[in-house]
Amino acid sequence: MMNLIEKIFEGALWRTRYVVLFAVVASMAAGFAIFYMATVDVYYLIAHIFHYADPSLSVDARKVLHDDTITHIVEVVDGYLLATVMLIFSLGMYELFISDIDEAHGSKTSSKILVIESLDDLKARLAKVILMILIVTLFENALKMEMKTTLDLLYLGGSLALIGLSLYLTHAADAHGGEKHESGDTHEK
Repeated sequence: MMNLIEKIFEGALWRTRYVVLFAVVASMAAGFAIFYMATVDVYYLIAHIFHYADPSLSVDARKVLHDDTITHIVEVVDGYLLATVMLIFSLGMYELFISDIDEAHGSKTSSKILVIESLDDLKARLAKVILMILIVTLFENALKMEMKTTLDLLYLGGSLALIGLSLYLTHAADAHGGEKHESGDTHEK
């Protein structure tokens, strides 16, 4: 009798992992929404860029249009990167809690970016994309920044140095992790 109750309870407990499907579907929907918004932004960006060749446009107006266009392009890249985060998160959560995605594992052309083996693997992949979003956001803000004092220039240089350091550390961590996987010295989670 106790074995039967334990078996039923463990079965019910194991099936609670399906609650993750809400996060998977919601994250996928959010990713699609962000892809849609970024694509609409690209459409309007292209529609407005034709004014750049207008001969009646003054030099100052052309410069403003140029700067606004560059800023909007950076915002679009930021949107696509955020949508990618949502996609990776959604697929990663599905693979970790529900089931492996057979199409991703069986495809020769599929990228390994969407094949998630552990929670640490999901965190590492998300961290890389989030780092890229932060870099793009810094670039966007640096375009708008007005250098009024030498301290402003120092802040910009310091932020660029920190970005370089973070990219170096990310690359070093990838190289170090690759050596562990090649030598077979991996740990299970």
